[in-house]
Amino acid sequence: VQLVESGGGLVQPGGSLRLSCTASGFIFSDSAMSWVRQAPGQGLEWVSGISDGGTYTLYRDSVKGRFTISRDNTKNTLYLQMNNLKPEDTAVYYCVALYMAESKALDGPRGQGTQVTVSL
Repeated sequence: VQLVESGGGLVQPGGSLRLSCTASGFIFSDSAMSWVRQAPGQGLEWVSGISDGGTYTLYRDSVKGRFTISRDNTKNTLYLQMNNLKPEDTAVYYCVALYMAESKALDGPRGQGTQVTVSL
């Protein structure tokens, strides 16, 4: 399993970013996927998950209505559109293969992460 995240950066509160995760080494279209994040000094936190076909999605309460998870199985790519970003969204974001639910995603295989910083 290889996962490469990109798209992070520095953004002001209220701004937007779109994260991408390019997958290889497994059958992406057969795999549920998730995004998790880790804020400075904190543990891993599940953010969102999506089913293999993209029909079903899950979000943690704090990002509902602001973040949208999606995937393009023709490009082996997972996305996270993040709008109305808040300082508390600052973290390293990782994509996780195989799992969409919080209970398993935190222990799943993940990439190297991409830093998202929300600050004035």
